[in-house]
Amino acid sequence: MFQITFLGTSASAPSFHRGLSAQVIQHNEHRFLVDCGEGTQRQILRSGMGFKGLNRILITHSHLDHILGLGGLVSTLARWEAMDEIVIMGSPRTLERIDDLLFRVVFRGVRPPIEVHLEEIAPGPIYDAKDFTVTAFPVVHRGADSLGYLFEEKSRRPFLLEKAEALDIPPGPWRGHLVKGESVTLPDGRQIQPDDVLGPEREGVRVGIVGDTGRTDNLLDVLSGVDALVIESTYLISETDMAHQFGHLTAQQAANFAEEAKIQHLILTHLSRRYRERDVLAEALANFDNVRVARDFDSYQIRRGECMRVEQE
Repeated sequence: MFQITFLGTSASAPSFHRGLSAQVIQHNEHRFLVDCGEGTQRQILRSGMGFKGLNRILITHSHLDHILGLGGLVSTLARWEAMDEIVIMGSPRTLERIDDLLFRVVFRGVRPPIEVHLEEIAPGPIYDAKDFTVTAFPVVHRGADSLGYLFEEKSRRPFLLEKAEALDIPPGPWRGHLVKGESVTLPDGRQIQPDDVLGPEREGVRVGIVGDTGRTDNLLDVLSGVDALVIESTYLISETDMAHQFGHLTAQQAANFAEEAKIQHLILTHLSRRYRERDVLAEALANFDNVRVARDFDSYQIRRGECMRVEQE
């Protein structure tokens, strides 16, 4: 299960109700900040999630509404948090601009109190944890050397409790070894094989995050069938020409792509201030059923076949 919390959902400039692009995606104890628009650190505080463990930042591209908050956030993390390092990942062109922001402005002439690593990445695997991976993929947006990110749980075989109890396998390390695919010898001398208590392999949850993009045809293979897709919806169909001119999508285009790619759940973000949320939603719903328009501080849990909004306390 992945959980996504939206910290900023506005396009280009903040509005009264929406901050600039930023979202946190979490899997168990792992947390990633994807993009960091102006004011992100305040949005983190308002969300109640805090800064702890939020030291891995993925950037989709170099435009200011996606990176300008890094100055304040990194400065705060460096002064307040007990972190050994902060890792900011992005394409070469993106990191070049971030380097200017951080080391020629925020930390100009001084050494940060913690290590700040700018990690250049290219399309392909970029993070491998025990039970999930993160893969970067190319995105087309006005020559900005953009990347999207695919979060994928590793496939697993579920532990069948009823079979374990029928075999009188006691709770404890024996069950843990079996879950890992290892055979065990029980205290009574019996040998149990993983196949005795594990079900058929199940695919893990897949979540795609796309920042700004003017095309979707190049995303079909990598995002086909994902459980949830977060993608921009800057314009409505009435301004399709403007969307094309500035390398963005309309709500209809995002919804049509979701239908074509057999996306399970579509979450739209990066909304222009010129539109009402209900109009964006209506245009998308006319072309795809399982769609939501994200608001700041919305949080969703993504499971196989499910996208459930989490009520904030």
